[in-house]
Amino acid sequence: MAYVITQACCNDASCIPVCPVNCIHPTPDEAPFMRTEMLHIDPEACIDCGACVEECPVEAIVAEDELTEEEEPYRELNADYFRVHPFDGAPPDFESPGPVEDLADLRVAIVGSGPSAFFAAMALDDLRGPVVQMYERLYTPFGLVRYGVAPDHQTTKAVTRQFASLHRSKTFTLNLGVEVGKHVSHEELLAHNHAVVYAVGASSDRRMEIAGEDLPGSHAATEFVGWYNGHPDHTHHTFDLSGTRAVIVGNGNVALDVARILLSDPEHLHTDSDIADHALEALRNSRIKEVVVVGRRGIAQAGYTNPEMIALCNLPDVDVIFDPSEVRTDDVVQHVLDDEETESSVDFKVRFAQEHAGTGTGRSKRLVMRFLASPMRIHGEGRVESVEIALNRLEVDDDGSVSATATGATDVIDTGLVFRSVGYRGVAVPGVPFDERRGVIANEHGRVIDPETREQLRGVYTTGWIKRGPSGAIGTNKKCADDVVKSLVEDFLAETLDSPASSQEDLDETIASRQPDRLDFEDWTRLDRAEREAGGSRGRPRIKFIDAGTMLDVVRSGRQALDI
Repeated sequence: MAYVITQACCNDASCIPVCPVNCIHPTPDEAPFMRTEMLHIDPEACIDCGACVEECPVEAIVAEDELTEEEEPYRELNADYFRVHPFDGAPPDFESPGPVEDLADLRVAIVGSGPSAFFAAMALDDLRGPVVQMYERLYTPFGLVRYGVAPDHQTTKAVTRQFASLHRSKTFTLNLGVEVGKHVSHEELLAHNHAVVYAVGASSDRRMEIAGEDLPGSHAATEFVGWYNGHPDHTHHTFDLSGTRAVIVGNGNVALDVARILLSDPEHLHTDSDIADHALEALRNSRIKEVVVVGRRGIAQAGYTNPEMIALCNLPDVDVIFDPSEVRTDDVVQHVLDDEETESSVDFKVRFAQEHAGTGTGRSKRLVMRFLASPMRIHGEGRVESVEIALNRLEVDDDGSVSATATGATDVIDTGLVFRSVGYRGVAVPGVPFDERRGVIANEHGRVIDPETREQLRGVYTTGWIKRGPSGAIGTNKKCADDVVKSLVEDFLAETLDSPASSQEDLDETIASRQPDRLDFEDWTRLDRAEREAGGSRGRPRIKFIDAGTMLDVVRSGRQALDI
């Protein structure tokens, strides 16, 4: 018997070092790691020891004889990886720690509190010495895990449990409700620390740049995701769910999350998710019966991961429709599959779509996957009424790459609701160089640079999506953060970083004068506990607090109870 990695895999690689036979891949030092959609266990090499099960932070590893019917595809998905990357039987080759350097004088500020920020803080904390201050503009930490991961993916959200160790650290401080550019400047952070690490994620979206994009009824998927996840910046949005069809442009995981939320039974969302109350109420009254997901290229280039599609195909009372003519293996698809650089996940994606192609079984709701189609314009008098799409064909370019070319044919999809999901992009931080074209902080391997001179800004670093763009899974940020921390420490030991000009106490006083309602890690534990208790009384994982006033009231009440 072997173990199998399933949908919840977060790619943080904590399972890899504990495997005695090195059968979990790709490892962080292997090329496919930064682009893999999940980790895999070689069924032929696994010795059934179970060490990885205990280590996994999201309970994604299951014994193969305990797989449910819905999880069965993961048996094949794990094995497929090793057809492309055969297991060589080599023993684990983990880098042994070098001599411990004295880092007690190192002071680092981290801006942001998502996974990349916490992974960076944990990497610094593991060095036993650096003093770390983390700054987050919201009153809640964990960034995209709290406000981006779908509310019904509770096992994925469990990745944040490992960050709780920092609550016990004497050299780590979490500062919630502190915004860089408002309560503290970049220059002030740099003056009080050896280094500042920006891990602020990618909170904005890319536009389609087509006519009608700003009509009422046309929205960014990021707005909808923030709305149903209770993000304070998005709770004011409203969405007209009175029509029967919605169209989503783009076919990455965010697009599929939006589709799944629109088509899910609200009772399932009530019991098995932490979706915001206002969103749950709106979805109870929704009339949406069909969601059409439109992708510019073909099935082999689809942006979603296999685990997301497997989950969608297991939604009760929802037909997932693939047009057989759009997912067939033609010469171009075969060219992609034959390329030695093509990962096994692409081959699985094509086969899975072909196996599920057809017109459905007559269930009450439908998810229609459209490929080889690009939005041309959104039509409507005063609001969205339809989307006009151009039909494409794929061509192999001279360099072997594949591109979509318009055939000249068009189609019109009637709808009153359109979501664009064509990519996230970062937002500039005041005082920090920004690459507008890529939507990231200007950097080379995590060291922030002046985009004109290409010179490094001493003591300024970046990690996560704001460093490399929106790519990879949650755990991908761990390697990204580890690499940046390694560079930061190298620079500190080489004495190329400026020493702080003033004490942390001075900076704390300055921030307190501008933001007297700053919260810390202990305050967050009070909020977390109160949300879970509120959810438990209603049979839900948690009830999210969505406004600052309520959060502050809960914290003050908790502090007062402690003082009694």
